[in-house]
Amino acid sequence: MNIPTDLRYAPTHEWLRTADGTVGISDHAQAELSDVVYVDLPKVGRSVSAGESVAVVESVKAASDIYAPVSGEIVAVNETLASNAAAVNTDPYGAGWLFRLKVTDPVEAEKLLAPDAYQKQIGG
Repeated sequence: MNIPTDLRYAPTHEWLRTADGTVGISDHAQAELSDVVYVDLPKVGRSVSAGESVAVVESVKAASDIYAPVSGEIVAVNETLASNAAAVNTDPYGAGWLFRLKVTDPVEAEKLLAPDAYQKQIGG
C-alpha cells in the first residue's frame, strides 16, 4: 500500500498535503472502493469544518462521502475528474486529488495521523 510520508491522514482515509491544502483519498480507500466512476466535488468558495461531508466518490461498488480533514475554504477543485474519475484509482496522490483548502486552523492538521499511524490503522 502506498502511503506517502509528506502527507497527513484522516481516520476516514482522506489525505492532506499541508504545504498547499490539497486533499484526496488514500491508496487504501481507492482500493476498497475499486472502480471510481463519478466524483461529486464541492463548490469553490464553500467554507467547511473538519469532519464535514464535502464530496462524494461513486464507484461500481458504492458511493462514499468524503470528509474535510481540516476546516477551511474550498479554493480549487479537480475539474479533470469530471471526464476522468478513474484518476482517483490510478493516481490517488497526484492526478486524482479532489480539492484544495485554504486551511483556517493549522493546528487541526497537526492532529491528523502521521503516515506510520495511518499505516497501523489500516493494518499494514
